[in-house]
Amino acid sequence: MRYPPEETAAKHRRILEEAGRLFRERGFAGVSVGEIMKATGLTHGPFYNHFASKEALMAEALADLSSRTQADFDRIVAEQGIAAYLDLYLSRRHVDSAGAGCLMTALAADAAKEPATRGPFTAHVKGAIDRLMRALPGKRRTGAGSQADARADAILALAAMVGAVALARAVEDPALGDEILAATRQGLAD
Repeated sequence: MRYPPEETAAKHRRILEEAGRLFRERGFAGVSVGEIMKATGLTHGPFYNHFASKEALMAEALADLSSRTQADFDRIVAEQGIAAYLDLYLSRRHVDSAGAGCLMTALAADAAKEPATRGPFTAHVKGAIDRLMRALPGKRRTGAGSQADARADAILALAAMVGAVALARAVEDPALGDEILAATRQGLAD
């Protein structure tokens, strides 16, 4: 049975969204295609009408998450500034919402093991660095400023942000997690 293109596109979108959420919550290996399809309200059968394999879904889900994440970053920074974005990113709410949070904090270790996801993951990291280069105030740059220093500052900020959220999620002591977030936020503000 053929479905209208709009319905097929809507199903594809639902699969991507649920896969992105579940992958961020449980990792690539921690969720099956059947679980993803069940979360979308669809049966397992039509999966292969949308994706050639689970690996193809993983790569497309990462690219989709990246696109939506970059749009959110751009919107928040344009409307509220980089400080507001850092406050949101380095928050208890973000730590407690892995399925709705940053793909880097949730999937970095998984992406390193999955060749199909390394390209979209790398593209996302490069995009995050570029956005932070434009959004962060210069710290080490004086006078005309240095592109290399701006890039180094952005990489340092990104590594600190991702690391802080990952550590805050991993520790069993919420007070320590909050301290990690606050120290990172303070360090980025200096």
